[in-house]
Amino acid sequence: MANIDLRHVRKVYPGNVTAIHGLDLEIEDGEMVVLVGPSGCGKSTLLRMIAGLETISEGTISIGAEVVNRKEPAERDIAMVFQNYALYPHMSVRQNLEYGLKNRGTPRGEIDRRVTEAARVLEIAPFLERRPRQLSGGQRQRVAMGRAIVRQPKAFLFDEPLSNLDAKLRGQMRIEIRRLQRSLKTTSVYVTHDQLEAMTLADRLVVMNGGRIEQVGKPIELYDRPASLFVAGFIGSPPMNLLPVEALAGLAGAALPSLPRGTDIVGIRPDGIAFGPVPDGIPLSGKVELIEPVGGENHLYVRVAGLEQTLILVQQGRSGTNETERVEFTLPFAALHAFNRESGLRMG
Repeated sequence: MANIDLRHVRKVYPGNVTAIHGLDLEIEDGEMVVLVGPSGCGKSTLLRMIAGLETISEGTISIGAEVVNRKEPAERDIAMVFQNYALYPHMSVRQNLEYGLKNRGTPRGEIDRRVTEAARVLEIAPFLERRPRQLSGGQRQRVAMGRAIVRQPKAFLFDEPLSNLDAKLRGQMRIEIRRLQRSLKTTSVYVTHDQLEAMTLADRLVVMNGGRIEQVGKPIELYDRPASLFVAGFIGSPPMNLLPVEALAGLAGAALPSLPRGTDIVGIRPDGIAFGPVPDGIPLSGKVELIEPVGGENHLYVRVAGLEQTLILVQQGRSGTNETERVEFTLPFAALHAFNRESGLRMG
């Protein structure tokens, strides 16, 4: 196991197209760090640079105490798990698991021990003599993970490994990956665009935007205290409501709380909005335009006169609220987040 340290890392493609802008990030030994962001934000490029599949234009990448800038992927002692499994179709599951170890000259007895243990942990022992085409998508992903595990690398790198699976299987495999990572305590970097994967898998979450890091922290820290408008709008499902202070002040019917100087946008999570009147808040009402039933809660899309944005509210339970109905609710002062539109940053 080893930590991964990135210092002033940049990636510039021909034509002076900058994909990664002077990025610093330290991933601790045994930590699961998840890189998340929209398409084109640089998360996969960053992962590929750690792996050695992309050269870096500036800066250093260290794995353990060793700078690996000039090392080939095979020399970095890392293992990658891809979304397309990258299994050899003409080999059995056992042969796929053994292949990398054989190439490294691992003794036969040690190969057998590692393969048997990985097959037991991943529950793929009954499939060892099958070919990949005879397996389901979930079974193939387990084999791909097994091939990484048997190598006992310094770090695992996951490149959207669950994106080809259906929703139910993704949920099962997400739990499996987290359980394995905690058991093996191997330093891991995981790339995804899926918020649920990011929030549930990460020890620390790295939100990227335009080749830069917007915020790093524990998932709940980013949810409770987003550092920028981008993080506020990206993390959380449904997303945070972001409202102009000027428009809100005109609707408040009560004095707005004292906001930090420079605040011109306030945000509130849909689950932070209270139904009915509560003390120390901004009372509002509006017409329900759409209701999305989501299991034990409803997501209400409410149109408030005087606001351009449709507000999203989370209503717990299966209520009798109907579309086109008017609802009264309150934005509690304590649940408001303050931002500056021009800088995009959190205020205070």
